[in-house]
Amino acid sequence: MSVTVAVSFDWSYLGDNWQELLRALRRTLEVSAIAIAGAFVIGLTLGAARAARVPVVRQLAVVYVEIIRNTPILVQIFFLYYGLPALPDSFPGAGEDGIQLSLYAVAALSITIWGAAFMTENFRAGFEAVPSRLREAGYALGFTPLKTFFNVTLPIGGRIALPSTINTSISVFKNTSLLFAIGYAELTYYAYNIQANTFRTFEMFSALAVIYLAIVWTLSALIRFLEARLALPEPLR
Repeated sequence: MSVTVAVSFDWSYLGDNWQELLRALRRTLEVSAIAIAGAFVIGLTLGAARAARVPVVRQLAVVYVEIIRNTPILVQIFFLYYGLPALPDSFPGAGEDGIQLSLYAVAALSITIWGAAFMTENFRAGFEAVPSRLREAGYALGFTPLKTFFNVTLPIGGRIALPSTINTSISVFKNTSLLFAIGYAELTYYAYNIQANTFRTFEMFSALAVIYLAIVWTLSALIRFLEARLALPEPLR
């Protein structure tokens, strides 16, 4: 005996809720842009400190990178949102209710901290891949170590690190979907709420997947374009 199940799709719900999805997309892109910019600056700074073996800063950067890269990002989000308010008032900087951060601050900070750890390693690897003969040439021209970094190591090492830094940026964007767990109203949060009210699960999450795919494919195209435009001459590789 066979049972036939009729399945029907109604895509009109997407049209009815496009404004909510557009608003969610704006919030997702906003927190992604902040996190990517913050992760880039922190990663560049710590990556340079690690490559240059700056005392203390290098050791602290190693600890930071190891902790963040070896713990789930969802745990990190929960720590900032639930853990910090539970700190005792004897903890430095904590009040009677621990350390209270707004939902938006937790969203941006958690994704930034995660992305910065990976950006640090991207830049460290890029800077360390710069041939030593090029830095020595900078010193021979009378450059100080700082000028050598800005005129030699950064332009070349930054290009070497470019593909991995953009890949990390894409991961930062995709990881914003985990902010749904703390109630931040990004794309996944809105899609889940819409399907809960309309019961159009397939339509909503299909639309969600298409939106993410479109943005990630666009960023991937940007990667290929930048790699082609900023490719190093063969003698410098």
